[in-house]
Amino acid sequence: MPPHPPLQAQLRQQPHVWLVTGVAGFIGSHLLQTLLETDQSVVGLDNFATGPRSNLHAVQSQVIPTQWARFRLIKGDIRAPGDCHRACDGVDHVVHLAALGSVKRSLADPITTNNTNVCGFVNMLVAAQEASASTFTYATCSSTYGQPAVAAAAETQPGQPLSPYAASKQINELYADVFARSLGMPSVGLRLFNVYGPRQDPDNAHAYPVAQWIQALQRQQTVQLQGNGHVLCDLTHVRDAVQAILLAATARPEARNQVYNVASGQSVHLLALLAQLQQAMGQAPHGHPRPAPFGASALTVCADIGKAQQHLGYQPSVPLAQGLAETLAWYRTPCAHATAPAKAAPRTRPRARTRTSSSLTHSS
Repeated sequence: MPPHPPLQAQLRQQPHVWLVTGVAGFIGSHLLQTLLETDQSVVGLDNFATGPRSNLHAVQSQVIPTQWARFRLIKGDIRAPGDCHRACDGVDHVVHLAALGSVKRSLADPITTNNTNVCGFVNMLVAAQEASASTFTYATCSSTYGQPAVAAAAETQPGQPLSPYAASKQINELYADVFARSLGMPSVGLRLFNVYGPRQDPDNAHAYPVAQWIQALQRQQTVQLQGNGHVLCDLTHVRDAVQAILLAATARPEARNQVYNVASGQSVHLLALLAQLQQAMGQAPHGHPRPAPFGASALTVCADIGKAQQHLGYQPSVPLAQGLAETLAWYRTPCAHATAPAKAAPRTRPRARTRTSSSLTHSS
């Protein structure tokens, strides 16, 4: 079922040109597919540092040729202002998903994390403003909360980042607010909580716990467990993340220039989640989970999604059992074993802009 059918009908009646940075990534490729299925025109910007081209091949196989023809790929880097301006030229809606994730990597190399996530973010804001884009929607992260003391983290709670990665996301929120107040650039930030679903790379730092656990169970390996197993987490299916992005980008003016939690609004114990996966995979509980290494992505307790429900009309549509079944089904297909993205971090200096000769898309 597509995310939010009424919204998709609205999009079909009012086609626009969208820019999606990080388009080859997990969430980016799902957003691309939904936009093309609703007959939107999409420009994608990606340097393929963490997102594989196989995700774009997967989208191409799911849409009809006339829809795929509305997609144009620019191979570029958000740290290069010229690439950002080229990508924003002529677009109506900017969706900024490109970032260098991983708490562990940010602790080891905070400079590269800052250059990508903060400098790259400002580059995109400037380019969007100068291109007179109508909206700027960006992904921030639940990690900005740190370890909240309340049962359900709300947007009014002060952030307490515990890593350079989390700090970079909080700085993004501050920059977006400044651009809105001082320069008139409207934006909406979405604090995503543990997004999961088909096409997620198990080796990605944000793939904990679902994708990483599925891979470990498939390989008969011991899973990594944060805390004592009774920790609660809030999981968001990727279709619900896409729904929130589309709602944010098309939100009423009074709902803009805000930050919203995006999650299911329902918490689950980690041990209960593990038991569900084992049962779905036909495995009896075996072994004892081992502690996750220091620097693994932090899990906030649960999200208060009331603000997004009230102001954006966001309603989670994928129950956990259904989402886990769909995700597990995908990991059992040959597509799950497609070529993985490069694991090395992007270079600190922007790479030269080049034209891609891929049969997938055309760079201008």
